[in-house]
Amino acid sequence: MRRKFYCKNSVAFVFLVVFFCCISVLIISILKVPDVDTGNRAMSIYDDTPLKSSGNDKSVGTFGNMMIDMLPEDLAFTVFVPSETAFERDLRLSANDSLVEEKINDTCVVISRLLGFSAIPRVLDTATVPISGEEVSYDSLSGFELFVSKYAGGVLVVNGVKSESVDLKRGKLVVHVMDGVIMDAEFEQSIQPDFDGDD
Repeated sequence: MRRKFYCKNSVAFVFLVVFFCCISVLIISILKVPDVDTGNRAMSIYDDTPLKSSGNDKSVGTFGNMMIDMLPEDLAFTVFVPSETAFERDLRLSANDSLVEEKINDTCVVISRLLGFSAIPRVLDTATVPISGEEVSYDSLSGFELFVSKYAGGVLVVNGVKSESVDLKRGKLVVHVMDGVIMDAEFEQSIQPDFDGDD
């Protein structure tokens, strides 16, 4: 009879010790957390830092900025962003129509999917790509293989899509504006319009 009473007390004792240890750790960690600097650009969701270009500068547009804003500025990435014209021509996305409240979620899904196809986790500017026209292969964030080559005048070609503007910088990000959309065949087919056979 004494043994069961002792076991119940030891279980309660262990529970209380663990409980007070967890509470102590929680209180100590809350008191020792340093203040967050709100001026840090890495903490900002929307960054208004203008892009700096080392070449012929073309605006990345609304959707391009949405893609860039999805990446952290303090890590090295290279993004091949479609031009505003390419977004409208290839994906049928326009800033006036696609950013309305009813369509914004679908637009963000498309933009984030494109980011997976067109961003690589390293700095790749035109100086690091050989000019011989030979293709260099890189894996994008989604594992999609990108074949990058450079031609005269510093024009980059990625999976058959030519660049409009190269070497735009924002923090550690390098942005190349492309005259088309880099995507895999499955995604390309999913965004094609549905046609009815009975016109």
